[in-house]
Amino acid sequence: MKLLLIGSGGREHALAWKLAQSPSNPQLFAAPGNAGIAELATCVPIRAEDLRGLRRFALEEFIDLTVVGPEVPLALGIVDFFHSSGLRIFGPTKAAACIESSKVFAKQFMREMGIPTGVFEVFEDYRGALTYLREQHGPLVVKADGLAAGKGSIVCDTPQEAQRALEQIMVERAFGTAGDRVLIEERLFGQEASCLAFSDGEHLALFPATQDHKPVYDGDQGPNTGGMGCYAPAPLVTPELQQEIRDTILEPAIQGLAQRGWPYRGVLYAGVIVTAEGPKALEFNCRFGDPETQAQLPLLESDLLSILWACIEGRLVEKEVRWRTGAAVCVVLTSGGYPGGYEKGKPITGLDRISDPQTTVFHAGTARRACPEASRRDGEIVTDGGRVLGVTSWDTTIGQAIQRVYQQVERVRFEKVHYRKDIGVKALHSVQNETVSG
Repeated sequence: MKLLLIGSGGREHALAWKLAQSPSNPQLFAAPGNAGIAELATCVPIRAEDLRGLRRFALEEFIDLTVVGPEVPLALGIVDFFHSSGLRIFGPTKAAACIESSKVFAKQFMREMGIPTGVFEVFEDYRGALTYLREQHGPLVVKADGLAAGKGSIVCDTPQEAQRALEQIMVERAFGTAGDRVLIEERLFGQEASCLAFSDGEHLALFPATQDHKPVYDGDQGPNTGGMGCYAPAPLVTPELQQEIRDTILEPAIQGLAQRGWPYRGVLYAGVIVTAEGPKALEFNCRFGDPETQAQLPLLESDLLSILWACIEGRLVEKEVRWRTGAAVCVVLTSGGYPGGYEKGKPITGLDRISDPQTTVFHAGTARRACPEASRRDGEIVTDGGRVLGVTSWDTTIGQAIQRVYQQVERVRFEKVHYRKDIGVKALHSVQNETVSG
């Protein structure tokens, strides 16, 4: 069986790692892949946004199944495009992917389906939005409507910060056309969790909930990033709370899309905040999480490939999706300066020193550099992005997984490497609180 994996980040490396373990022993291709994925798959130099190039390759190589990692090709309609040529592909259609590609659509859809979420208003005109802002008094969130690589949502403590965010999005065009429309929402307070589920358009199979760490510095300080690390399962999301999230957020979303004639086959990701009034939806994503996938897939006991097939064939209800007990923690190593400007091409050392069977390193922004023949650095792995590596360890408890992963992180080095030292601390606090209250 031939599989094509689209993408080049840590999420895609985790998918390749898990798919390579399938009893079906698939032959893997990746477009474009990275230095880590190249250890498991044949990488081809086709961009994830090059739908025609990807389809041509899939047809020429007789690819049996394509798995899409990032959101952009889904938003561009790659699933519809592949279906038009009779190709099998895992992911939602362009219409269904609108639940991520348009925050305005998603919020209006939530309101229509009775999914609990924050109060919001939509604006296409800067002056109208500014007038509304000046009438508000509490903390707000200003969001660009379109895709912005996870950075288009700006949390504001004061009206002045909200006005600055509005200028950044609508006047300075920091996120390009993604800022043609903006959402201005009330800011909700509580802990956030990432709640994902496989879907075949009718049935769901939930992942262990995770908690991501967006801000770049310890203690949730500094600007937001694509994600500095995460852990699973999140003790915050008890079995009772997970059922409530399923009943009030995930199930209504799947049902609402089906009612529109857009059966959702893929992974549905709900960003949830647990407030004093209960869980509320912040946003939806139309794909596997990043870095969430790097903590979730090591806990998956079932064959991922067979689950993907069941989703696209509408028979997920027949599959038993099993998750092992224990916990996993992923710590992301970034280039110095990220999420702002950073340098590439820094040699990475220490990867060969990680031999722990309960740890794996997922590559995100890496490349294998070809140097002059006389150089000792020929073929070395170097940094090639903001988020460079995700080091993931799993163990019996969250505390043990944290200890294990940071022992391994210390072995990896590159110039100006940065990572948070507090990934998982929230989970320890949740476990302690449960122990005290119990």
